[in-house]
Order: sequence, then C-alpha cells, then structure tokens
Amino acid sequence: MRNLFTEHPNAVDENYFEHLFAAAHFSANLLLAGIVCLVHALLPFLFVKTGSRLVSQLYQRMVAQRDRRSAVTPDDLLEG
Repeated sequence: MRNLFTEHPNAVDENYFEHLFAAAHFSANLLLAGIVCLVHALLPFLFVKTGSRLVSQLYQRMVAQRDRRSAVTPDDLLEG
C-alpha cells in the first residue's frame, strides 16, 4: 500500500510531502486560472490575456522542473 503513495513522487525525485505541496500549489493556480477564464467568458473585456498567461506560466514551470531533474550534468558525464 505504501508504494501507491510513494512510487510516483519518487519517480519525479520528490518525497510524498514535497509532491503533495507542489501538486496542491499547481492545483490552486489552475483553479485561479479557471476562475479568470470564466470571468473572461462572461465579461470578455476583463482578463483578456491573464488566463492563458497563467496556464502558460504553470506549463513552463512544470516542464522546466522536469527538464532540470532529467538533465545530464557534467558530473554525470565523468561518472559514465
């Protein structure tokens, strides 16, 4: 049962609580972006670019974080 809670966090080089807080942070920001998009849908003159900017920033952080963790460092080359 423990493996269910730790397998994915370990795969992304996080412990359970690091993953919990990172995922909760992304969730809160996605909810905010969703609310902004809903307001924009009702009142198109508000938040003209805000929703797409928020989603783009979250995507960039997630991809950059993943790429940083999987990047080969010069030390890796010396060990191999």
